[in-house]
Amino acid sequence: MASVLPLAGLRETGQSRIWLDTIIKGDCVAALEALPDHSVDAIFADPPYNLQLGGTLHRPDQSVVDAVDDEWDQFASFEVYDAFTRAWLLACRRVLKPTGTLWVIGSYHNIFRVGAILQDLNFWILNDIVWRKTNPMPNFKGRRFQNAHETMIWAAPNAKAKGYTFNYDAMKAANDDVQMRSDWLFPICSGGERLKGEDGKKVHPTQKPEALLARVIMASTKPGDIVLDPFFGSGTTGAVAKRLGRHFVGIEREQAYIDAASERIAAVEPLGKAVLTVMTGKKAEARVAFNVLVETGLVKPGQVLTDARRRWSAIVRADGTVASGGDAGSIHRLGAKVQGLDTCNGWTFWHFDDGKTLRPIDELRSIVRSDLAKMD
Repeated sequence: MASVLPLAGLRETGQSRIWLDTIIKGDCVAALEALPDHSVDAIFADPPYNLQLGGTLHRPDQSVVDAVDDEWDQFASFEVYDAFTRAWLLACRRVLKPTGTLWVIGSYHNIFRVGAILQDLNFWILNDIVWRKTNPMPNFKGRRFQNAHETMIWAAPNAKAKGYTFNYDAMKAANDDVQMRSDWLFPICSGGERLKGEDGKKVHPTQKPEALLARVIMASTKPGDIVLDPFFGSGTTGAVAKRLGRHFVGIEREQAYIDAASERIAAVEPLGKAVLTVMTGKKAEARVAFNVLVETGLVKPGQVLTDARRRWSAIVRADGTVASGGDAGSIHRLGAKVQGLDTCNGWTFWHFDDGKTLRPIDELRSIVRSDLAKMD
């Protein structure tokens, strides 16, 4: 079984990471306030939608629809719901790392209120994602369009946030080398994936499909990151995070949900390291300036660089600039100057002689990046 941590036990741990890979039992705001500052890399929140159901819903054959009528989804007014939303979002901001991001999912009942409060709190919205359901529930009364989607908001802590994870190249490659769009097509949770009790009824009325969480986690986290879910429910976030080599921490107050989630997560087998390696591109690589090559001795002051056809040459100076004739500057600026162009990629334009052939200096930059990766 996955570990369950009472809220009182969490408060006693202080800055200890005993809460990692556990389900914290208690109110989400109180539990968040007991976690350390800037301690999680990503948050996926599936809060109550405040559906405001006005009575029992029947199908055309008069059978009763198993709708969300639980006490935890009921609020006295919009003002009460907004205050609740503001409280948990503020608590999430404190535990989220400056480089972390927040996901919130909702329906038309609540997502616009959540989005407005996010902006009021100076979160910076990166995307809204439409989860289009392949098998949505019909509109039984026939008085409205069929509600076939939910919306996710992806946000950074503030407008100046930098360094957040977005595995762009992996998402593009997985999408047949086309940019991943903001409309995602997945079925609702059903079949063997849907958790059911001994009575055959759903354990949780709004269990999300693992495929949806897998894309969220693969897109915005790295192996080893910590993913927090403040409304843990049936534990989909924890199960997917564990399988994908991420840590999780869930917060849930209902014991029945905790029991189901704990058993579910305990049965998950994490994937191997080789399988979990995230594809990255140039944008994700560490920035290495040319002067680093000089400082590390890969390129020496006085060394001559040329273009691939030896039409132009330049001398490396000790400060990391290069000079040719009466001109000097960066590898990019001087490369453009000698060719009479406005711009130039100096990394691929300038070459060094290894004694056998000319090779682009970009190969030396790759050596530095490899060494930096070994240090991580």
